[in-house]
Amino acid sequence: MGQAWGFGRYGGPEVQEFFDRPDPVPGRGEVLIRVGVAGVNPLDHLLRSGLVDGLDGGRPFPRVLGMEAAGTVLALGEDVNGLQLGDPVFGFALTGGGTYAETTVLSAPNTARIPEGLSAAVAATLPVAGTTAVDVLDQLGLPAGATVLVNGVGGGVGLAVARLAVGRELRVIGTGSAGKREHAEAIGVRFIDYTAEDVAAAARELVPDGFDGIVDLAGGASLRTVAPLAQDPRTVIAVGDMSVTDLGGRFVERRVDRENLERSARLALDGLLAPVITAVHPLSDAPAALAAVENGHTSGKVVIKVA
Repeated sequence: MGQAWGFGRYGGPEVQEFFDRPDPVPGRGEVLIRVGVAGVNPLDHLLRSGLVDGLDGGRPFPRVLGMEAAGTVLALGEDVNGLQLGDPVFGFALTGGGTYAETTVLSAPNTARIPEGLSAAVAATLPVAGTTAVDVLDQLGLPAGATVLVNGVGGGVGLAVARLAVGRELRVIGTGSAGKREHAEAIGVRFIDYTAEDVAAAARELVPDGFDGIVDLAGGASLRTVAPLAQDPRTVIAVGDMSVTDLGGRFVERRVDRENLERSARLALDGLLAPVITAVHPLSDAPAALAAVENGHTSGKVVIKVA
C-alpha cells in the first residue's frame, strides 16, 4: 500500500483527501514507477472540478491528482518498448493513474528516460510546461529578432515559453502581476504589470507596429485585450482558451510523445529550457501546493517531492 492525494468526487478543494492504495498494475502500454517528484499544474484542479473530460482512464473514485512525474521504473506492462526496469524516467499519467502518489502508472509512449545530468525535479516539470513551450514556439516559427508577447508570463508554462524564446533570440514582452516581475525580468523579459499599467497601451508603446506573435496563457478578457496587438491574428496562439479561434487565432497543437519529451530534456540540459522551480513541497503538503497554484499565487513552477 502507498499513500496518495486525490479526490473522492468532482468538486472544489473540499473533495480532496489522502488515501492509501495498492500499487497500480501497469496495463498494456503502461509503466509502473516509484514517484520521485510530481509537477503541479492548473490542469490538476480543473480535472478535479470535472471540467476536463477524457483524462481519467475510466478509473473509479477516489482518483489521484497530478498529470506529470519523474521517478524510477518498477514494472512494465505489455507492449512497452524502449524502457527497462530501474530506468529513471519522466512523463505523463495520461491513463488516469495520477502522480501525487508514492507509486503510479505512466503511459509508456508518453514517457522518456531522464538523461544523465538532469535532475528529477527539473524532469518532472517538462511534460507539461516544457513541451508546451516547445510546441507554441515551434507553431509560431518566428525568426531571430522577432517580437513575441507572452500574456501571463509568470507561471510555470509562461516562464518556460519566455526562457526558450529568449534562447531563440526573440524579443520577449510579458504580462503578469507585480509578484511575477522578478523571475520574468531575470530571464530577459520586458515586463508589463497588468495591475498597474494599461496593458494594451504599454505594449503598443514598446512595439508600435504590432507583435510578430502572441502566446496567451491567461485566456478570457485578457486574451481579448491582447489579441488585437498582433500584426496577424493567426499568430495568436492560446494554451488554455479555445475561444481564440473566434478571434482569428489558433489553439496550441500539443505533442506529448516520447520524442518531444526527449527534445525538451536536451533543451533543459543545454540551459535553453530552464524551468523556474519556486516551491518544493513534501507529499504531506500537497494540499498547500495545489492551493497555491489554483489560487494563482505562485510564480514559476511548483513541485511535490515524494520519494
